[in-house]
Amino acid sequence: QVQLVESGGGLVQAGGSLRLSCAASGIIFSNFFMGWYRQAPGKQRELVARITRGGNTNYVESVKGRFTISRDNAKNTVYLQMNSLIPEDTAAYFCAAERAPLTYWGQGTQVTVSS
Repeated sequence: QVQLVESGGGLVQAGGSLRLSCAASGIIFSNFFMGWYRQAPGKQRELVARITRGGNTNYVESVKGRFTISRDNAKNTVYLQMNSLIPEDTAAYFCAAERAPLTYWGQGTQVTVSS
């Protein structure tokens, strides 16, 4: 049974930082691309950051220079370090394990940034 469990969300003031974690089980973690997505109320889910099996990363333009995605294959965990948070970052954040045609999703963790 595949499980992705996110943690680390919460309420933070603008300019603050949070680190999200996503622990995976039931998959061969190193075989999967890992992504962080977010969904704000009334908006579509969007890809925030992705890290490949080899550690290459890509980011949505709005978070470049502020967010960093990383992975620890020994711990089956992917992280999202979020700095200089702004109210527009407020959303539910989801991690995803991706290996076409499969995508597994976590349940999400809420991030709220107050102004």
